[in-house]
Amino acid sequence: MPEEDEEIVDAVVAGKIPSYVLETRLGDCRRAAGIRREAVRRITGREIEGLPLDGFDYASILGQCCELPVGYVQLPVGIAGPLLLDGQRYYVPMATTEGCLVASTNRGCKAIAESGGATSVVLRDGMTRAPVARLPTARRAAEVRAFLEDPDNFETLSMIFNRSSRFARLQGVQCAMAGRNLYMRFTCSTGDAMGMNMISKGVQNVLDFLQDDFPDMDVISISGNFCSDKKPAAVNWIEGRGKSVVCEAVIKEEVVKKVLKTNVQSLVELNTIKNLAGSAIAGALGGFNAHASNIVTAIFIATGQDPAQNVESSHCITMLESINDGKDLHISVTMPSIEVGTVGGGTQLASQSACLDLLGVKGANRDSPGSNARLLASVVAGGVLAGELSLLSALAAGQLVKSHMKYNRSSKDMTKIVP
Repeated sequence: MPEEDEEIVDAVVAGKIPSYVLETRLGDCRRAAGIRREAVRRITGREIEGLPLDGFDYASILGQCCELPVGYVQLPVGIAGPLLLDGQRYYVPMATTEGCLVASTNRGCKAIAESGGATSVVLRDGMTRAPVARLPTARRAAEVRAFLEDPDNFETLSMIFNRSSRFARLQGVQCAMAGRNLYMRFTCSTGDAMGMNMISKGVQNVLDFLQDDFPDMDVISISGNFCSDKKPAAVNWIEGRGKSVVCEAVIKEEVVKKVLKTNVQSLVELNTIKNLAGSAIAGALGGFNAHASNIVTAIFIATGQDPAQNVESSHCITMLESINDGKDLHISVTMPSIEVGTVGGGTQLASQSACLDLLGVKGANRDSPGSNARLLASVVAGGVLAGELSLLSALAAGQLVKSHMKYNRSSKDMTKIVP
């Protein structure tokens, strides 16, 4: 390490230079990360040699993705597919360290493709933000609520809200009260962005406007948890948040037997007893599925989504029923709150951008704003459909433990590929 860098490290260790100013002070993001890393090593006395430092563009995360970097974590990315969805083939990137996950999803994709493919529909598309304000009395809070929910005021509120962005468009306001505290849940379209920053700006515009007519309104927080972001919540399960998607497929009897190694009746019975009744016994909130969050999180990490939003994005009810005189299987996943974007945040990083490009949804769609993000949400639901189908089949056939013991353990000779 150069002598000048040694002096800076000593200053950081001594507390004379705050670690968070290194990028600004040095004008070199890679150099700042290296100095910070060495300072951490000296302070903790622990080596972090297994954490790579070189080979990453630290300037690309400055001010938007991660603060105080000292390296980056390597994650393997597998490809499941082709997922035949709405007549198109998609190769789905999944970043995970769980053995069998990509292979299992890939098997589900195969079963879907051999049965003619899956179809999807986006029912709703609207991000939410819910500030909370306190009024002097509950009666006064009710007056503000009445103003916000009055259809005659919607045009004015929309005009004020929509100033925040070219793409933000207010869709509605839903209010709730707890005593004199008023929770205002704004919903708006956000183009191809996931949209949290966009909607927060629009909400702030409306709050500033409201305080002209209601000067006694005390805004407690721009988020009052009625949104609800990164937490399981019935409001998202019922009302939706982000993209609300249903994806379905009919799996032919011969495919169930040949590819999935089970039968239709066993799958229907298992889904009822496990995913529906079992989840009810557990008091599940939006968790009426086998492992939707597995696929959601893997795709989220690969494509630069906010992985913490897997909480509400993984809300899913999986339905199975026998059709065509009990011969074939109808399977569907209903996911009311998939929160994804194809611009902003981690989507602009090189690896994540490449994964989005693989799916054909990279960046903003200029011809039809929002369509890239909606397509990504449909792919997520399609991946979940494949994952649910395969795992339930493994459970029905008694294969789960056997497959994990075989493929989820360290081995020097991994020459076999799971179909």
